[in-house]
Amino acid sequence: MEQWNIWLERDLWLNVAIVVVATVLIYSVLRTLVNTLHKRLKAWSKDQDGNWQHFVAMVIGRTSRVLLLAFSLLLALRLPELPGSWHSALSHTWFVALALQVALWVDTGVRLWSRSLVMGKSGGSYNPVMTTIISIMILIVVWSVMLLSILANLGVDITALVASLGVGGIAVALAVQTVLGDVFASLSIGVDKPFEIGDFVVFGEVAGTIEHIGLKTTRIRSLSGEQVVCANADLLRQVVRNYKRMNTRRIVFKFGINYDTPSDKVRQVSEKVGDIIRATPMARFDRAHFLGFDESQLTFEVVYIVLTSDYNQYMDIQQEINLQLLDALRELDVRFALPRRDLRLVGERMPVLKVAGLPQQLENEGGDSDQRLPKFS
Repeated sequence: MEQWNIWLERDLWLNVAIVVVATVLIYSVLRTLVNTLHKRLKAWSKDQDGNWQHFVAMVIGRTSRVLLLAFSLLLALRLPELPGSWHSALSHTWFVALALQVALWVDTGVRLWSRSLVMGKSGGSYNPVMTTIISIMILIVVWSVMLLSILANLGVDITALVASLGVGGIAVALAVQTVLGDVFASLSIGVDKPFEIGDFVVFGEVAGTIEHIGLKTTRIRSLSGEQVVCANADLLRQVVRNYKRMNTRRIVFKFGINYDTPSDKVRQVSEKVGDIIRATPMARFDRAHFLGFDESQLTFEVVYIVLTSDYNQYMDIQQEINLQLLDALRELDVRFALPRRDLRLVGERMPVLKVAGLPQQLENEGGDSDQRLPKFS
């Protein structure tokens, strides 16, 4: 009967009524404030194109109604007089609710941040794999810290738990170290950005366009058409040439003219080459010199800069320079050099040349003096 008398006490039901009414009122006020702030920030972000207003609005919109109700109940429980044990329990409950809500806000912020990077809303193009890895790592850390904090606040000894998690993490890392190496290589590619999707790269014997950068491998479409799959860790160990980021090309080419060319015309050849390149669009002349005496030619070395990274446009420019150089040398009556050999017979008679269909009397008459055969080019 005494237990039933407790439930019939007037003060108990009065306190319950106060807590219920206060909980409803506080929840209504808090819910109204959250909704109003959320709508105002969304409208402000649309009017002024502010990214941070939209970001804050989305984070506030992630406020949990259950946790908001729990906050309202905790505030209402402060109105009536409660035993000391209740105050200790309420302090723990306050921390649990606050930790959960903060974790939800951070979770929403991290997801919005990673999504904005992938969709290119932050002023740059980011590797989606890299942003996904970073966001997952941040979320794991946030929820782990939240869980450990709640357990520590409730009086649970988390030292052994943290130690066991550390040992388990080391064991897992050793078991999958190859996979983790490629994953961290992918993270390094995303952060350092040596290349991105769509870049034309050359490494080793592979030349092609980056199609996909994954957690473990990078896929490249080669010039011959097949897809080349390379592990991220192996790829970073090699020297990678990224031709898409090349702004200009430094071109060096050589040509040779005949040894019989007079010196004044040799000088004119250098001048002509400079005039041709200066008159060619998207090309900047650097130098043209008579380089040296090679086996069968007088060699010229020409250097110029192509003001574009497009390979097809570079080939068009080089073709136009070659055609104009051909016409210019013809105008100067200068011939390109051809391979040539001179044969000499000392103290021997000239060999008899016999050609089918010709009279046998066609012979080369010679003597003991030096005889020179015709030149063959």
